[in-house]
Amino acid sequence: MLKGKKIVLGITGSIAAYKSCLIIRELIKRGAEVQVVITPSGKEFITPITLSALTHKPVISEFFSQRDGTWNSHVDLGLWADAMLIAPCTAATLGKMANGVADNMLITTYLSMKAPVFIAPAMDLDMYKHPSTLHNIETLRGFGNHIIEAGSGFLASGLEGKGRMEEPEKIVKILDDFFSASAKKEPNTEDLKGKKVLITAGPTYEKIDPVRFIGNYSSGKMGFALAEECSRRGAQVVLVAGPVSLTCSDSIHRVDVESCKEMYEATIGEFSNCDAAILCAAVADFRPEEVAAQKIKRKGDDLLLKLKPTQDIAEAIGRMKDDNQRIVAFALETNEEEANAKRKLVKKKADFIVLNSTRIPGTTFQADDNQITIINKEGKKCYAKKPKSEVARDIIDELVSIF
Repeated sequence: MLKGKKIVLGITGSIAAYKSCLIIRELIKRGAEVQVVITPSGKEFITPITLSALTHKPVISEFFSQRDGTWNSHVDLGLWADAMLIAPCTAATLGKMANGVADNMLITTYLSMKAPVFIAPAMDLDMYKHPSTLHNIETLRGFGNHIIEAGSGFLASGLEGKGRMEEPEKIVKILDDFFSASAKKEPNTEDLKGKKVLITAGPTYEKIDPVRFIGNYSSGKMGFALAEECSRRGAQVVLVAGPVSLTCSDSIHRVDVESCKEMYEATIGEFSNCDAAILCAAVADFRPEEVAAQKIKRKGDDLLLKLKPTQDIAEAIGRMKDDNQRIVAFALETNEEEANAKRKLVKKKADFIVLNSTRIPGTTFQADDNQITIINKEGKKCYAKKPKSEVARDIIDELVSIF
């Protein structure tokens, strides 16, 4: 299951670095594409020329290329990869990873990685069994990393064989098994076939004058991820999108809007022909009572804007809903999260609420990750923080279960 997978291979300054050649050969033999990121000390054990000859790619070591000064983007690597494997991984690198010490290209790539990370420690036994090393390994395991440790025999210490890097063939097999298991967990790509799903995404802008507006920080990433997931699973998708810079698949029928009024009209117009609506947009609750025809000039110390409520799209859809239709609403809260979500569940006549909170760092607006709780009449399901593409899968799994 490694065919077509993009693997970032991190190599550190260990005597086991020579085994990375065998790892590369095995990955490429199974159809993977490999990009090597090596620490400066790693180059003392194996040359970048050797590694580049095996991968057919320039080896990345510094933030800027010595050849032409090109910036090597650790962020782009984090988005490109399907997995990151650090093998061998020294005690020093373990410590930096566990504590976020981003002083080389490999660590910054690790900290930017969106894909699963596999770590194969390599050091002598005394270094391995030191409490600080064991603590760092457990810390990294707690972060969700996959630790590949060698040695299954046991002496009195219970650590025989530990510390040395696992054999390349076994390391690659662990990656292969991981992707094989993930493939088996892939949802049915036709479990929404024949269904039409309406999704709202992004912010709305409510004009103050020709150059100013009331808006919010929504990027639309969650709504677009939901649209892609529904389309992938066979649904006919209508995506009503506020002003965002994202693109979507050609299979998705996209309707671009700007204001709440426009989103309201587009959503109401589509819902009667849909089997489900997922109301993910961050719609403005208020708009200026009057929109100035010309740019408002600075006069005095204060500007008083009188606001009035916008249309409540979720409530209007709830009133239209029939027994065969399903509604999924979102609740972004800053306090009393569950209580507010439960009230919204009833008021909007939703089948379930997707609750997320601005109090969880690195989630919601602008972020690539999210952490949600799904709340329905029966109770709640809590999920771990994960990329929005995976969050979309969890939400659509729940939607499929209630059809």
